[in-house]
Amino acid sequence: MSGVVIIDAGGANLGSVRGAFARLGIEPEVSCDPARIAVAERLVLPGVGAASPVMRNLLDSGIDAVLRASSKPLLGICIGMQVLFEHSEEGDVAGLGLLRGEVRKLPASAGARLPHMGWNQLGKRAASPLLDGIEDGAQAYFVHSYGVTGSSDAILEAEHGGAFAAAVARANIAGAQFHPERSGVVGARFLQNFLAWQPA
Repeated sequence: MSGVVIIDAGGANLGSVRGAFARLGIEPEVSCDPARIAVAERLVLPGVGAASPVMRNLLDSGIDAVLRASSKPLLGICIGMQVLFEHSEEGDVAGLGLLRGEVRKLPASAGARLPHMGWNQLGKRAASPLLDGIEDGAQAYFVHSYGVTGSSDAILEAEHGGAFAAAVARANIAGAQFHPERSGVVGARFLQNFLAWQPA
């Protein structure tokens, strides 16, 4: 049995995230069982859509309490990253509060339409083992309209109407606003780094 568990909180990208790990030789388990999630070696929380239904599923299942109590490496992807924070403006919903900050709607303009969809450049903001082998200026794939700005936990930033956190890390918690499962070699390397990550 794999030590990696992908948390099923209703995200539509479960299959593609599982496939991305399979390409790395890992067969993660997909589960919405709090007891199974509590004993996993590594946790991945994907999500697409909106923060409110993801948080509702986490609360209704009791997974929220498991994640708050866990010291195992946890990677949130897209909405899964956003719910790691204290609050989301989208739906005015409280997040897990594992990271400090608020998720807000990205500023739209003629040159920065929403949703932010497609490839964008990553800028390194802090050293992290999660970024080993990923060059400053590498490209990753995004699909979102909300993001976190000014996070002290940002290790990568991107620009779309302004700077936002493209990846974050603190203690055992990591997040990617981009989609590693759709980001080619860069995304694969990020996931590979997560599998080897030993948080301090």
